[in-house]
Amino acid sequence: MSRGPRPSGRRDWGDDEGGTSILHVDMDAFFASVELARRPHLRGLPVIVGGEQRGVVLAATYEARAFGVHSAMPMAHARRRCPQAVVIPPDHGAYRAVSEGVMQVLRDVTTLVEQVSVDEAFLDVAGARRRLGPPTHIAELVRRTVRAEFGITCSVGIAATKFVAKLASGHAKPDGVLLVPASATVDYLRTLPVGALWGVGESTEAALARWGVRTVAELADSDVGTIQRAVGRVAGAHLYDLAWGRDPRPVEPGREEKSIGAEETFAVDVADLAVVEAKVLELADRCASRLRSHSLVARTVSLKVRTSDFRTLTRSRTLATPTDVGREVYLAARALLAGVDLGGLAVRLVGVRVEGLSAAASTVRQPTLEEAVAENSGARRDVERAMDEVRGRFGRAAIRAGTTSLASKRNSTTEFVPGDLS
Repeated sequence: MSRGPRPSGRRDWGDDEGGTSILHVDMDAFFASVELARRPHLRGLPVIVGGEQRGVVLAATYEARAFGVHSAMPMAHARRRCPQAVVIPPDHGAYRAVSEGVMQVLRDVTTLVEQVSVDEAFLDVAGARRRLGPPTHIAELVRRTVRAEFGITCSVGIAATKFVAKLASGHAKPDGVLLVPASATVDYLRTLPVGALWGVGESTEAALARWGVRTVAELADSDVGTIQRAVGRVAGAHLYDLAWGRDPRPVEPGREEKSIGAEETFAVDVADLAVVEAKVLELADRCASRLRSHSLVARTVSLKVRTSDFRTLTRSRTLATPTDVGREVYLAARALLAGVDLGGLAVRLVGVRVEGLSAAASTVRQPTLEEAVAENSGARRDVERAMDEVRGRFGRAAIRAGTTSLASKRNSTTEFVPGDLS
């Protein structure tokens, strides 16, 4: 079941598909579904994808969700709620491969595909209707193809706008289709709590409640000035438009990725800063490798640290010049780590993210002082690209960068891990 707000009663919205050219396709329990396709003997069982001990739930089958397990829940809590669950460690390479395959299925329907995450996308099928039929037929075609080729299911919302299509796909879960005709959009929205609107989190919902607004219908029937006084001028006007079904945003194919990141929860809390630095190096290397695979460079490096008391600290630094070199990302992240006041606490989780992305080919890069003196940036980039090739053939564990510890001040090295590379 979807965890999002649902209509307050069953409605027959009719079968008029006029003006409904926007589809929102959302994979059902995506990571878990991919694992079940690889392990069909687990179908029907509660399955959780995530770190075995101290990680968080990345996905859970609907059988596990029936016990209250949901994504982002600490694994320890999930195991207490559903001790009989089968826990599977994540395989992000497999998820990316299936995601790319599904997105290609969608692009075979129309070129107007906006991928918004690894498991969901918007489509504008106005130009495909003559070739493939009405939107409901296209939705069924997509669902049949995804199931046949990848062994997973998806839910599809169909509407006149992106916002309503996304709501509809959530209400269609699991493995369903929901059409909201353009003529029924306002009636559909009026059945929902105000928390269903995009941009309404807990604080906004509480602010609206103080003004007596708890449903979309109450919001739509209010004066826009009242809503603006409750939540601010810009946000109030936006929410008022959504309540009346007004969402002019088009489907934007080829939307650029805004950031690339990686994080990891330690098996036990880590007090040794050198161990944390080593993990920061690994995460920076992963981010840079993904930058190179997408022919991108990044201008900003962000660090995320969660301490043993579950306090989360974030810091960021803008680089003098954009980069796709792992060592440069690492040095910035290491400097950020050195500036974080941990309060004497051990580290539970650390993450590195690169932002401010741009195409490498069209980005002018001025050499840093270190590059100008050492003239080694190009050589370092060549080394890291060679490492990418090795990993592509033999897996990521075949080769990794060494660490430069704040404590030891040792020079960075490249470490070759013994193994069968034949």
